[in-house]
Amino acid sequence: MIQTKGYAAQTNKSDLAPWNFERREVGPHDVQFDIQYCGVCHSDLHQIKDDWFPGIFPMVPGHEIVGRVVKVGAHVTKFKVGDLAATGCMVDSCGHCENCKDDLEQYCLEGPTFTYNGMERDGSMPTYGGYSNTIVVKEEFVLHLSDKLDLAATAPLLCAGITTYSPLRHWKVGKGHKLAVLGLGGLGHMGVKFGVAFGADVTVLSTSPKKEADAKKLGAHHFVVTSDPEQIKAAQGTFDFILDTVSAKHDFNMYLSLLKTNGTMMCVGAPSDPADISAFSLLMGRKSVAGSAIGGIKETQEMLDFCAEHNIVSDIELIDIKDITTAFERMEKGDVRYRFVIDMATLK
Repeated sequence: MIQTKGYAAQTNKSDLAPWNFERREVGPHDVQFDIQYCGVCHSDLHQIKDDWFPGIFPMVPGHEIVGRVVKVGAHVTKFKVGDLAATGCMVDSCGHCENCKDDLEQYCLEGPTFTYNGMERDGSMPTYGGYSNTIVVKEEFVLHLSDKLDLAATAPLLCAGITTYSPLRHWKVGKGHKLAVLGLGGLGHMGVKFGVAFGADVTVLSTSPKKEADAKKLGAHHFVVTSDPEQIKAAQGTFDFILDTVSAKHDFNMYLSLLKTNGTMMCVGAPSDPADISAFSLLMGRKSVAGSAIGGIKETQEMLDFCAEHNIVSDIELIDIKDITTAFERMEKGDVRYRFVIDMATLK
C-alpha cells in the first residue's frame, strides 16, 4: 500500500484536518501521480456536510486534481513518468453499459466511481480525493494536460470547466445564439468564458450589481441585475439558452420567463431543495428545463485541449491547505474570484 498524506473530515460535523491513509499499489493499468494543485469545489463542502446524501467518513475531498506522473503500471501506454496528468470527478465506471460505450461514463448505468466519497468498484475500500499528496488512478480516467497553461489555474477545469463546457457543446450553443449565464461564481465564470469562445452573445444574470465590471472583464457582452424588476421585464423572452449555475434556492419561473419560445434552461447547479416550477412556465413557449453533469473522459480531454488552444483557464486564488476551513467559509459567502485552488506543496 502507498502511504499518503491528506486532509480529511472525520464526520459530517468536523472541520478538515491532517490525516494519513493508504492508497492501493500501482496495478498494471494504473497511473500514480503526485498532486501539485487541487481545486476547491462547492460540492466538496456539500458532501462533507451530507447535504445531498450520507457520506463515507473519513472523507478526503477534492476532484479537480493536477500533478505529475511518478509511476505507471506495466500495461500503461498513454503516460510515462514525468508527464503532466489530471483527474476530475470520477475514477472508474462499469465500462460495458450503453452509456460507457458511448463515452458517457459520467452517466454509467451502474453508477460511476467518484473520485472521493465513493467505493472502489470491487468494494474493497473508499475512494479518497485530491486534498492529498498523491493519487493512483486507472489509466483510462487520467487526462493529459498541456504545459502551455498555468497548472494551478488549470485544476478547476476538471470540474467547473467540464461542467459548463459539456451542456454548451451538447446543445450546440454558438454563433447566432443569445446565452444567459445565471450566477457568476466558480461555474458561472467558466460558462462566460466558454460561451464567448463559442461565439454566443453572452449576458450575465446576477443579483449583485457589483459583479458587472467582472462580468465584462470576463468577456460578457451584457449584464442584467435580477433584483431589478425593470431589468427583468426588459429581458423577458430574449434568450435562447440560460446556463443556470446557482446552487442555492432561486425562482425558476422568473428565469424561465426570460427564455424565447423553444428556449432551454440548462441546470448545472445543484440546490439542496427541489425546484418549484409551474407547468405554465414551460407550456407557454414550449420551454425546457434540462440538467447536465460533468462530461465523459473523451469530452473532458477535448475541453482541456480546447482550453490549451484558446488560452482558457480559471480565475483562481491560490491557498495554503491549512486555510481550507476559512476558504470554505469565504466560498459560502461568495467571497472568491472565482475558484480556490490548494497548493499541495503546503501539505507537510
